[in-house]
Amino acid sequence: MALLKVENLRKYYYSGLFKKEVYRAVDGVSFEVEKGETLGLVGRSGCGKSTLGRTVLRLLEPTSGRVLFDEQDISGFKGSSLKSLGTRMQIIFQNPESCLNPRMKVYDAVAEPLRLHRICERGEERGRVRELIEAVSLSEELLFRYPRELSGGQLQRVAIARVLGMNPEFIVADEPTSMLDPLVQAQILSLLKNLQTEYGISFLFISHDMQVVEWMSDRIAFMEEGKIVGFR
Repeated sequence: MALLKVENLRKYYYSGLFKKEVYRAVDGVSFEVEKGETLGLVGRSGCGKSTLGRTVLRLLEPTSGRVLFDEQDISGFKGSSLKSLGTRMQIIFQNPESCLNPRMKVYDAVAEPLRLHRICERGEERGRVRELIEAVSLSEELLFRYPRELSGGQLQRVAIARVLGMNPEFIVADEPTSMLDPLVQAQILSLLKNLQTEYGISFLFISHDMQVVEWMSDRIAFMEEGKIVGFR
């Protein structure tokens, strides 16, 4: 049974007088992701991959179409319903600095979503943060450093720890290693594979790198100009 089902999803942007000009970033896309599966999404830069990922998560409002998560149509979710969905569906960004406050130490960066979503009691917070840091293979001594004191690979591990803390069932990984050197890239990809095995997470793994997508994915979807043009 599919955990995620996307039906004829569209995300259009309009410009010009009376919205005469239309940019079809996502144009009638349909696909499914099974529980515990990684669906790779590959295509050239600008083809709509990232927009699709964000629209699926409702970070962007769809123009039309449906997104069903665990057999529930989430396309019209708003307010508290949309917020509660955030603990079940998450995103790992290409640039980890986009989700890390430069004035916030690593400990507070990892603890922030736990507090926001009230995932654990205050008395349990320290232990949970240390568990998450250990899960992404970082040393506890980094907990009280600032993002500027960490390497790119360490920053991405912190970002993954933040996501992992919400116990998500589905993650959009949007080019999560493209800014890293090859050695660190391989380490992060192995980490994501291990976490998937341990926690049973489903992934939509977005990349323009075919070799990376092939290594990470159970199935692959190919995207061109806002459309999925094939699967493998």
